[in-house]
Amino acid sequence: MSGKRVAGLDGLRGLCALYVLLFHCWAYTFRGFPRYRGPDWLSWLGFGRLAVVLFLVLSGFSLAMSAARNGWRLGGLGRYVRRRAWRILPAYWGALAFSLVIAWFVVPQPHNPEPTAKSVAVFTLLLQDLIPAPTPNGAFWSISVEVLLYGALPLLLVLCRRFGPAVMLAVVTLPVVVVGFVVFDGSPPTGDNWLTPHLVPVFAAGVVAAGVVAAGDRFRRLPWLLISVLAAVPVGALILHQGVRWFTGHYYWVDMAIAPAMTAFLLAIVSGRPAVLIRLLDSRPLERLGSFSYSLYLIHLPIVVAISLKLVAPRLGHGVAAFLVTTVLGGGLSLVGAWFFARVFEFPFQRYRSWAEIRATEDRRVLVG
Repeated sequence: MSGKRVAGLDGLRGLCALYVLLFHCWAYTFRGFPRYRGPDWLSWLGFGRLAVVLFLVLSGFSLAMSAARNGWRLGGLGRYVRRRAWRILPAYWGALAFSLVIAWFVVPQPHNPEPTAKSVAVFTLLLQDLIPAPTPNGAFWSISVEVLLYGALPLLLVLCRRFGPAVMLAVVTLPVVVVGFVVFDGSPPTGDNWLTPHLVPVFAAGVVAAGVVAAGDRFRRLPWLLISVLAAVPVGALILHQGVRWFTGHYYWVDMAIAPAMTAFLLAIVSGRPAVLIRLLDSRPLERLGSFSYSLYLIHLPIVVAISLKLVAPRLGHGVAAFLVTTVLGGGLSLVGAWFFARVFEFPFQRYRSWAEIRATEDRRVLVG
């Protein structure tokens, strides 16, 4: 760790975003997801949800790290809200405008009608997890979940401060388990809305990881990578045995079951072991990919859908050749587009803390020029 940066985490974010991109190229080539009709050697691409779960664990860790080192104190609610809005909203609203243009003038998202005025209002206010509306971008569901989890973080920190992170995790996990068994008889439905409540434990697991790191360097002595593998094996074996269709019908339980393995993996990276993995994740290409992973996540799906449904499928159908062409064209255009998109809607808001700073910088450039 160096200052606020943990070596390897940017690369991990980049790989997660890249996997989600490949998942969507796969899903919109071999139609009928989750009923997969493609070759077995590509079936590993059907678990895109896991990357989103890892994003949420990373988010909980990153946001709670400073608070964990400060007695679980947030440092001002207003400051926290402003900084989150400054980081998230410009790129999100830019991607929303882009997605609406694609959905209205090129092709709407599969299984959805064209976005309506209600869609514009709901998605602008990031309420899509609470209010159903035709989506302009199927990846936006998780952004609403993430923002709602941001709202839950202050309460999670209060619980950590008063009772400790372990109790906090138990407090937010137990109701989810009880609801899953008592209300839904062990088989909660997989829907498109109201996903935040059952994902709170996933986010909270990242908060617990921040507490482990903040407690001191003693955590580095534990074999976190081995712990991660041992925690992942039973869940991973079950997922691979049952297949993609079963996996998509059991998000409710799989999300929570895989979170401990992901949390231990995160702690392995923070501990700096194994060094070869850290060097790989912190390599220049992956670090660069991670720097615009948020933009890639936001804009890739309308591009992939447009390339797949309008250009590739009418000519090549839905086989392996179509997948490869979709990946090269849709994936390549998404990567290049996300880089330029980030330069406008993401990097300036990482570099500067207010509009005043941005305007002052632009004024200096004009004067120098």
